[in-house]
Amino acid sequence: MAEAIGVSPRAYHSYEKGQRGIPVEALIAMGERFEVDVPWLLLGTNAIRAGHDFNALKEIESSLDQHLNTEGIKIKSEKRGAIVARGMESHVKGREVTDDDVHTWIELVRE
Repeated sequence: MAEAIGVSPRAYHSYEKGQRGIPVEALIAMGERFEVDVPWLLLGTNAIRAGHDFNALKEIESSLDQHLNTEGIKIKSEKRGAIVARGMESHVKGREVTDDDVHTWIELVRE
């Protein structure tokens, strides 16, 4: 599994044990490699099979990264993943994810 998603076996083991948050990049790789829906991996919601939500995921990540770069904010990978997961949860529930939402979530994980 680790090789399939492009991480070391040690890193994968730490994800499984809950010792580290899984990076968004690894979630995307897992979704693409095994054709499963990323929100399903993160939240257990929506269909298991991947659909059009990769576009939403990329949009949320792009907005987040743009804000982080513009403001010179550095956050850990697992905190970035938590923000993206929150954005995807909102998207799956049919709520629009605004830039203000993303900015608020960044401030919450920085505390």
